[in-house]
Amino acid sequence: MKIGITTTVIQRGKTGVAQYVFALTQALMAHAHEHEITLFVLEEDVPLFAFVGDKIRIVTVAEKWRGAVKNILWHQFVLPRIAKKLQLDVLHVPSYRRMLWRKPCVLVSTIHDLAPFHVQGKYDPLRMFYGRVIVKRLARRQDGIIAISTNTAQDIERFFNIPVAKQKIILNGLDHERFKPASEGAVTKNGWSLEQPYFLYVSRLEHPAKNHVRLIEAFNQFKAATGSPWLLALGGSDWHGAEFIHAAAKASAYAQDIRFLGFVADATLPDLYRGAGAFVYPSLFEGFGLPPVEAMACGTPVISSTRGSLDEVVADCALRINPESIEEMTAALTLLSTSESARRELTAKGYTNAKRFDWDQNGLKVLEFYRLLINSYKN
Repeated sequence: MKIGITTTVIQRGKTGVAQYVFALTQALMAHAHEHEITLFVLEEDVPLFAFVGDKIRIVTVAEKWRGAVKNILWHQFVLPRIAKKLQLDVLHVPSYRRMLWRKPCVLVSTIHDLAPFHVQGKYDPLRMFYGRVIVKRLARRQDGIIAISTNTAQDIERFFNIPVAKQKIILNGLDHERFKPASEGAVTKNGWSLEQPYFLYVSRLEHPAKNHVRLIEAFNQFKAATGSPWLLALGGSDWHGAEFIHAAAKASAYAQDIRFLGFVADATLPDLYRGAGAFVYPSLFEGFGLPPVEAMACGTPVISSTRGSLDEVVADCALRINPESIEEMTAALTLLSTSESARRELTAKGYTNAKRFDWDQNGLKVLEFYRLLINSYKN
């Protein structure tokens, strides 16, 4: 098969979609000797794909197409011509934001979530309109839709009228060679100023969707009630509404115990998980929610929201909370900071749960889906 994958939505490698693209690419690399795979990559992002070596062809995309509006135009008017010239059998767009209207070949898109339908004010009004109205029409033009969870597939049926039976549910996966418990208890600090035990939340700093402000309020209550030395470490780049999160932390009586780590590089992320006393994921909505599973794979107990697909993903292997209840969040922080037995139980259950998510198997499922769609297209 001649396979094309556009990667221009990875936001310089700092988003969940980027992690999906990197993982998908690595999984397909194992089959590159059987298929001709082409990645479309923005010029400044090319170093992020150095790991493909000579196994996968990279077609560079000029930086002038990086901005959101221009990137949409590139996908709608430039990419179809390139795909046709390369005689691709299938073109995979790994995000609903860039789905194509024109059909130069079989079109596949991965939809990670339909957050604009669930979280009011997640984006600015124009992006909300695009996500709710334009995307709905584009989705119906695709030959195949990959949903990353059953919850997302059900949302696609509900909001886009595309039956679950006509989608392919392929869960996200992990690189279990990277995300695993520390050998012999050794954890590298990587220069972080995290001397005391810490709660960790890894997510872009986005308000209100990622719910950092309530977490900070719960942390304030936890500290006031317990006098605990535990810290709150927030890993992730500033995003929409980040100023509200920084303001909440600055106003905290425990501001010195709230640490902003910025974007955490892939190479150091596993160590950050391993060093945490507990991982907290209070998001208001997720189409999948990979960080809690990564933390589980690293042997870290997890506190998780139940919104979106999170209940499906963490199952009963996390301490589950209502993300709008500061009281529940405070109680969960208190329990995991004081109960070694609770931490041990969640660590064991979480590690077992993480084994369900494997990109080696997912890569085969994606290839089989491509093949099925191509054969249907030809017939």
